[in-house]
Amino acid sequence: MRPLGTILVTGGASGLGAATVDAIAAAGGTPVVIDRDAPAADVDHVRADLADTEETTAAVKELVYRAGRVDGVFTAAGIDVPGPLDKIPAADWEHVVRVNLFGTAAVVRAALPHVERAEGTVVTCSSTLGLRAVGDATAYCASKFGVTGFSRALAAETSGRIGVTMLVPGGMHTKFFDERPEQYRPPEGAPLNAPEDVAETVVFALRQPPGCEVRELVVACSEEGSWP
Repeated sequence: MRPLGTILVTGGASGLGAATVDAIAAAGGTPVVIDRDAPAADVDHVRADLADTEETTAAVKELVYRAGRVDGVFTAAGIDVPGPLDKIPAADWEHVVRVNLFGTAAVVRAALPHVERAEGTVVTCSSTLGLRAVGDATAYCASKFGVTGFSRALAAETSGRIGVTMLVPGGMHTKFFDERPEQYRPPEGAPLNAPEDVAETVVFALRQPPGCEVRELVVACSEEGSWP
C-alpha cells in the first residue's frame, strides 16, 4: 500500500466526505476540503459552490497552492431534490446535475495535472442509482449515471497515467435524507451503511500502488434495496 499524501475531498464537511476526511487523517494522509460549509475537522479548506465551475476551479488551485501538491481526489459532494419531473422547478433540477456531475468534472479537471504528477488516484462517487433508475429521481439518476459514464471514460483516457476508481455506494446513515419529504426518506430502522465504513473503502482505493487499480467499488448494506 502506498502512502496517501495530500488528498482533496469535496463535500468534506459532512456525511461520507467528513468520514473520509477523518479516515484519511487516521491513515497518515493530509486531507484538504472543498465544501459550501466549513468542516468540523481541523483541516485546510476552501468554501465554494461546486455548481459554479469557475469558483470550483479556483478553489482547487488555491488548495494546491497552499498544500504544494495533491496526490489524490475523492469527489464525495452530492445533493438531491426528489420528486416527479414536472413538479421540480427546472432550476432545482439543473442544480442537482451541476453539483453532482459538473462539479465532479470541474474538480477532476483542475486537479488532474497534479494527480498525474504524483501518479495518484481519483475516486469518484456515483451511486447505486447511477446504475439503476427509479422514479421521482430523474435529476439524481441523470447526474449519477453521468458520473458513471464520466468515470469509465476518464479511466480509459488516463490509463497508465493515474488511477481511477468509481465508488458506488448504497444508502448511508447521513444527513442526506434529513430535509426530504417523509415519503422520500428511508423508513425508521432501514438497513443503511455507516459512512465511516464506506470511508475505509475509499482509503483502500486511494492507497493502491501505481498500475493496480480498483476500477469500480460497490459498497452497500447487505439488505440494500437499490442493489442489484
